[in-house]
Amino acid sequence: MFRLGIDKVMFVLTTASLLSLILLDFVSLQPNRILPGTGHSIVSSVGWGYALLIILPLLFNLFLSFSFRKASSIQRYSFQLLMLILVFLFMPMLLAIFATQHISETQIHARTGLGSAFWVLLFLTSLSLIELKQKLNLSRLKICFLIILITFSWLFFYITAQLDTLAIVREYTARSVQFQQAFRVHLYLVCAAVMSSIVLSTLLVMLMRRHHVFEKAIFPLLNFIQTIPSLALFGLLIAPLGYLAANSEWLQSINVGGIGWAPAMIALIAYSLLPMVRNTYVALNEVDASVIDAAKGMGMSPLEVFLQVRLPLAMPIILEGIRITTIQAIGLTAVAALIGAGGLGNFIFQGLGQAAMDMVLLGALPILFMALMADLFFSTLMSLFSHQDKTSRESQ
Repeated sequence: MFRLGIDKVMFVLTTASLLSLILLDFVSLQPNRILPGTGHSIVSSVGWGYALLIILPLLFNLFLSFSFRKASSIQRYSFQLLMLILVFLFMPMLLAIFATQHISETQIHARTGLGSAFWVLLFLTSLSLIELKQKLNLSRLKICFLIILITFSWLFFYITAQLDTLAIVREYTARSVQFQQAFRVHLYLVCAAVMSSIVLSTLLVMLMRRHHVFEKAIFPLLNFIQTIPSLALFGLLIAPLGYLAANSEWLQSINVGGIGWAPAMIALIAYSLLPMVRNTYVALNEVDASVIDAAKGMGMSPLEVFLQVRLPLAMPIILEGIRITTIQAIGLTAVAALIGAGGLGNFIFQGLGQAAMDMVLLGALPILFMALMADLFFSTLMSLFSHQDKTSRESQ
């Protein structure tokens, strides 16, 4: 008997994408930075001819959500992935076409704003990509290639000055020097906090493994710190650091004070310790005892057992803790801008204060991109260590 199957997840995501394009504004035309823009649907912004570049791939994906044969599922998912890639590639092209058709050279301050349909479509297609990645079991190399392909398509239109009227590009052009400095500060704070947390967590774990009594004190303390809201912790550090800086010329010489990089660094390290200490401690203790006994039976010293057996086997879980810590630090560093630490959070809070959402995006999007890259990097490392562990077990 003939039965018609349906991929419910892809059907819902694709249908919602199409409805957002029909019902919501794809872009807006803003006469300047202050005045609100006039919304345009995708058809009114670029016309039916260009709108079909995105609508047709989504319609094709909607059709592919219905399956007639189970044997064709891999081909079906591959075609759906190709259609979603086309949607991502055509997005900057449509924005460039809209600017060409609606903004003349005499409109010096006019800019293209991104409408709600654009963001909804971007979000839903990203969820669809994640769904297809799981169904096709794509390797890390293929995922990196897709990210690079989509990124270069946007860079091409940006370098060729076809996205110069985009509101977020206008904000970047006006503040490029400040943005680059804020990006470097943000990156330095995150890297310094993560590296410091790795060193401190390693020392704490070694201490707990050697003297188990410290486990009952360290974990409750780290759990308590994790419950303190970030803004509250920043505020609590202002008074003691300000007092120390006022009574120490050396601290003043390295710019330590109640506000600035010092309280931000201390808070970031404090928040980073719990996931790193917990994962490292559990990973080292959960290594199979029979493997350790076998290594000792081969004549390995305690240091060799730790470095060559226990640590490599625990590394995937340790890297998971570092991944969580890094992503958490990237986000928390934005909040540290409130106490003068600098970073991309400056653009977010300045944009909120001026009701300039494009400035908010200028600070938020790089933070999101940094978090995604950190997740991809550490996930790749984890998979490599897991693969090596599996290979070594099979060889034994």
